[in-house]
Amino acid sequence: MDFEEHAAKPLLRAAGIAIPRGRLARSAAEAEAVAAELAAPVVVKAQVPQGKRGKAGGIRVAGDPAAARAAAGAILGMEIAGHRVASVLVEERAPVAAEYYAAILGDAASRAPLVIFSSEGGMDVEEIAASMPERLRQASVDILRGLDLETAGAMLKGLGLGADEGPVAETLVALYRAYRDNDAELLEVNPLARLDNGRLVALDCKFTLDDSGIRRREELARRGCPEPLTALEARAQALGLRYIELDGDIGVLANGAGLTMTTMDVIAHHGGRAANFLEIGGDAYTKGAPALEIVLANPRVRCLVVNFCGAFARTDVMTAGVLDAWEALVPAMPVFFSVRGTGSAQAREMLRERLGVTPYGTMDEAIVAAVAAARDAGGRL
Repeated sequence: MDFEEHAAKPLLRAAGIAIPRGRLARSAAEAEAVAAELAAPVVVKAQVPQGKRGKAGGIRVAGDPAAARAAAGAILGMEIAGHRVASVLVEERAPVAAEYYAAILGDAASRAPLVIFSSEGGMDVEEIAASMPERLRQASVDILRGLDLETAGAMLKGLGLGADEGPVAETLVALYRAYRDNDAELLEVNPLARLDNGRLVALDCKFTLDDSGIRRREELARRGCPEPLTALEARAQALGLRYIELDGDIGVLANGAGLTMTTMDVIAHHGGRAANFLEIGGDAYTKGAPALEIVLANPRVRCLVVNFCGAFARTDVMTAGVLDAWEALVPAMPVFFSVRGTGSAQAREMLRERLGVTPYGTMDEAIVAAVAAARDAGGRL
């Protein structure tokens, strides 16, 4: 779950990282009032959970309250990367002497939080890595030890930070604390600025809450921006099903998130495109009908792969749920089954007796057949 800047910055302040004075405004008049309260030149920023707002015209400098009103009037109602701007953050404009980049994110390769710092801020980290790799530092964090000043300081050596080296190291430690304490997937400050008076201030912040932490951070999550759901995704969510609509044409029903993702990967490997992610667990007997209805409600679906692998969950129970739904819905499209594990003998017999099909011996065989069927159906459209 992504957060807008105004909702992310208080997490930094709570960790001891300075942020500019400012306040959210939902109208041009309110932006003018905030600028008057600050009694200083301000920056007016579009509030959307998206980067590169400046390039889209969503960040403007205003020298007085009237200019802040005009800037807010121009920004409010804009559309940036599919998000309509409904509010702006009005902040005091800081006199910047130097800009740095700092971020912590979950790293799949090291299976640990990754700290990234650059002596060049105010630009995309990908651009820094490509054009100035010598000014970029990375360090994995042992989650049992956390990030300490010694480790943070060591990664900054050779960057020529001078007197900023100690305060920057302290800021990185505080940033890691905010990352850990808020179940973050990403916490990025760009730029982390040294002002003319030597003070370090976070001028921008991007925060992504790990979706698995939403239930633990319900109060925090209320301030976030959930991804917009399609009609089918909203319908599935209301039923307690984990469904993501994709742009392919092969429907997928599988038990367990890992098997579902593996099924999608194998479809892609054989040249097909999955139409959805849908994990249907051991309670398929009770949710088979709504799950199948949702998958088949996608007009792009040309065929269906059902992939069950039973360990603790019995495949015959899951297959019975899908068969009940299939017999009730009577869909006019080919379906390809792969059933392995606990209860598979009974499941295979049910499929032969009730649907007149024989499951494939392997997942690959079922998916190869499904990809061919989707291509054939596409040729007939």
